[in-house]
Amino acid sequence: MTGQSSLLLRKQLSELIKNPVDGFSAGLVDDDNIYQWEVVVIGPQDTLYEGGFFKAILTFPRDYPLKPPKMKFATEIWHPNVAKNGEVCISILHEPGEDKYGYEKPEERWLPIHTVETIMISVISMLADPNVDSPANVDAAKEWREDPTGIFKKKVARCVRKSQDTAFD
Repeated sequence: MTGQSSLLLRKQLSELIKNPVDGFSAGLVDDDNIYQWEVVVIGPQDTLYEGGFFKAILTFPRDYPLKPPKMKFATEIWHPNVAKNGEVCISILHEPGEDKYGYEKPEERWLPIHTVETIMISVISMLADPNVDSPANVDAAKEWREDPTGIFKKKVARCVRKSQDTAFD
């Protein structure tokens, strides 16, 4: 599967370079490793994240696309569906099949038809509309529910400013 997965990833990267998608950019962390990508998510307009540049690493398994990649923000981000260590927790990145906790339908989880583009569109959508019913960051989810325009907004604004300061490092 390694040969097929690397060919598929090279094709997806080439397509994204030729036809960029609004909201993010993507490239390799190291030109010799097709399985690790750096992506920059541009904070979506009309959200608290607007103006931010959030770097993340997508790490693909050797059996991609049968299994999903892992995504971890390198830039600090305060969000209910991003763990404090930066790991992104959304359905599309969960292993295929039944959810043992019963929160997700199988069709909401990873499917081999997903691409880097569909993953990133889901992540951008997540920034605008968090799932606070199944949070990776319980504190952020509580603040989002109880005081979205207060402490939550302040923490996000701090992350946005920090992301702008470090965007070109």
